[in-house]
Amino acid sequence: MGRTVRGADAEPAGPVRFVALPLAGAFLLEPERLEDDRGHFARTFCADAFRERGLNPLVAQSSVSRNSLRGTLRGMHYQAAPHEEAKLVRCTRGAIFDVIVDIRPASPTRLRWFGARLTDANGHALYAPEGFAHGFLTLADDSEVLYQISAPYHPDLQRGFRWDDPAVGIAWPETPRVISARDANLPRCGEAG
Repeated sequence: MGRTVRGADAEPAGPVRFVALPLAGAFLLEPERLEDDRGHFARTFCADAFRERGLNPLVAQSSVSRNSLRGTLRGMHYQAAPHEEAKLVRCTRGAIFDVIVDIRPASPTRLRWFGARLTDANGHALYAPEGFAHGFLTLADDSEVLYQISAPYHPDLQRGFRWDDPAVGIAWPETPRVISARDANLPRCGEAG
């Protein structure tokens, strides 16, 4: 026998709030949560809402990064032309300090960065358009990050630059304790190509 459905199942999910960032084309997404006695439900992505704002709604692939320890750094990464990627990044477990850097050659905000605390509790996501580098630092053990990416991965076009490049000057909330040999040996931003 069926039962009466109340709460989130009875209504469509609320809209996602797009907060424009000081880097042109980049946004912080804050989902509206519909809560009831079971917990909450929230829309986290809507292609029409992306198109309405001139953002790339294409999701060609999704990836997950599992990070065992607090202080793990991944970045700063991007994919070079002609296959630049737009990314929508969300923390699905734990907490991260997520960073994007505008590396578009003609941009008035070139080499400026923005960082946001993304957690499983706040549900926020960071949207980086094509021409941005991305990286994050875990703020909790056992943190998991979900990426929705607009272009297929091309290993020959993977690029990156040092997380501590003084030309960019990212103010990380703490010093990384775990970093891959590859990321530790990335070139400075101007040498990354």
